[in-house]
Amino acid sequence: MSLTDKAIDRIRELVQSGELPPGAKLPPEQQLAAELGLSRNLMREAVKALVVSRVLEIRRGDGTYVTSLEPELLLSGIGSAVELLRGDTLLELTEVRRLFEPVATGLAATRISAAELAEVERHLEAMRAACDDVERLNEHDAAFHRAVIAATGNATLATLLEGIASRTLRARVWRGLVDDHAADRTLVEHEAIYQALAAGDAGLAQAAALMHVSTTEQWLRAHLDRDGPS
Repeated sequence: MSLTDKAIDRIRELVQSGELPPGAKLPPEQQLAAELGLSRNLMREAVKALVVSRVLEIRRGDGTYVTSLEPELLLSGIGSAVELLRGDTLLELTEVRRLFEPVATGLAATRISAAELAEVERHLEAMRAACDDVERLNEHDAAFHRAVIAATGNATLATLLEGIASRTLRARVWRGLVDDHAADRTLVEHEAIYQALAAGDAGLAQAAALMHVSTTEQWLRAHLDRDGPS
């Protein structure tokens, strides 16, 4: 472990212990460096790294603060990292989605409010209207799933799945471009998910989501060796 990594760990320990809670302002650089037994250069490098990871934020002219540490903030970099992955990782991500999203959809069926259900329906209607526009169809496809997962009230789960979807969205666009029947199947599968949510049936919602994600995964397995997204 490098000296910078050790410095990062020292500051993280202060955050994890609650000594520096969310929103807290860090002591002046020289003071904190002395308290932790670090050089000022190491302190600066550690702070820079924690700013990048969104544990800390620098407010110009005011100082350095601990962020809110909310999942949406700390896990938001997953999507960017996922975009750098290549090859068979696309299938691995689809497998992860298959493991998480159906269960999340079942949970949403037990928690979704009338307003949240209306939002899901709005995107379903938009998908129907955009059946001949692949880009727009997939835009509302992603928004449909985002609205469903948001209804779980679990910000950590929503952020993780959103990060994965940033990669799989391109695959769905590609699928729509080369498969003339994809739009029709997509609409049928999303309609089944919506109906299960409207009925408040967790088991049916989970099954409908599993069928939908599995269909995408099976199609990708059959076509990934051909020209498509890397």
